[in-house]
Amino acid sequence: MKAAGGSRTAVLVCQGRAAADGLASPGRFADPVAVELLRDDERRPVEQVRANTPPSTWLERLEYESVRACAAIAVPRTVAIDDAVRHHPSAQVVIVGAGLDTRAWRLPELADRAVFEVDHPASQRDKRERVARLPEPARPVRPVRPVRFVPVDLARDRLAAALAAAGYRRDLPTTWIWEGVVPYLTRAEVERTTAALAALSAPGSRLIVNYQARRPAIAVGQLISRAAYLVAGRRSMWANEPWRSLWTATAMANLLRRHGFTVGSDDDLLAVATRLPASTARRASLRSGRVAVADRPG
Repeated sequence: MKAAGGSRTAVLVCQGRAAADGLASPGRFADPVAVELLRDDERRPVEQVRANTPPSTWLERLEYESVRACAAIAVPRTVAIDDAVRHHPSAQVVIVGAGLDTRAWRLPELADRAVFEVDHPASQRDKRERVARLPEPARPVRPVRPVRFVPVDLARDRLAAALAAAGYRRDLPTTWIWEGVVPYLTRAEVERTTAALAALSAPGSRLIVNYQARRPAIAVGQLISRAAYLVAGRRSMWANEPWRSLWTATAMANLLRRHGFTVGSDDDLLAVATRLPASTARRASLRSGRVAVADRPG
């Protein structure tokens, strides 16, 4: 998932949230911080999507459509995860594969919580540079405690040791947010990471995991995207950051159960979008994306 300066996927998701801020599901979705984390060239397609003015050039149109599609997915996914966080106020929150997550700066419920952001060192360097430029007026929430950045390569480093060094307490219940990461891991890596999170979870902890179910239309769409970028002389994000594992709801529930978590809810994003209401134009993508909320009995 890593590019030289971080993750291209993380930027796209941030662009999607910025494009939807204030326009999609008012009163249920808002992310005024997202646009402030973007660089000038990354804001351009966001502004075009918000203005509903598709660009005329081929490459710019590809970027425009990518941001527009991501906005439709980001709204229900963000709302589903935010609601699960609000309904389970743990003393500490760990965001695994944080990317350009903005929750520590926009959710009042996290203002006085210990928030740990875990990510690959390259992605985290990029995030910290962006956060350092975040203007004060753009921060709806002023965290009482500074966000604790925890650089970890999950393929090589020990998560427990890295979190402990950052002040994480294993005796306190934790809310884990695992968003936009699972598809990019192999099934074995997902299993190992779940085991690591479970070993660090005191009774009363919650794990919120976003994952993808298999949908043939999604695979076809990714192939078309790769081909379109190839024609335009650019590498698609799907070439650098391919999906490596897809899960059924049953398989995910079994995985979480093996590691001591009980699934309380598991919804696809189409169901979430319908309840908001939000755009359901990207039905295949919305059906593919899922958010499971699982708790460790207290």
